[in-house]
Amino acid sequence: MKPILYILTLILSSTLTAQSEAENVKSTIDSFFESFHAQDTVGMKDLVSENVVIQSIGEDQQGKTLVHETSISDFLKGIVSIPKNASFKEELLDYQISIDGNMANAWTPYKFYFKDNFSHCGVNSFQLVKIDGKWQIIYIIDTRRKEGCN
Repeated sequence: MKPILYILTLILSSTLTAQSEAENVKSTIDSFFESFHAQDTVGMKDLVSENVVIQSIGEDQQGKTLVHETSISDFLKGIVSIPKNASFKEELLDYQISIDGNMANAWTPYKFYFKDNFSHCGVNSFQLVKIDGKWQIIYIIDTRRKEGCN
């Protein structure tokens, strides 16, 4: 009987730890977007690695797939340059989080609104690494489209 209780305790403990880590990853992403919406570049910078890669997938006029890369400094400058009276919000619709040790991936479908009007939708993919007990975003890639957003 004792071995069965020991195995059940181990399973329950690892399940709770995984759920706790998933909440920590989600919290990191939520904090990133709280800073994003507040145009708080210091807060955003604190949540990403100094070598973070930021990319977007889109299409040109002919429908050819393009991958656009932005440096963290250009990304932050873009956020700060949004006029204070121009509201914007990225609404995350779901979180699908996978974790293996100190590496995590989060898949977050979203809808983006600018000046209270729907702009586009897509999916963010975040890669995170746990360094010194803290989850840091090392890679962000997103898709952007105006159709198929239901």
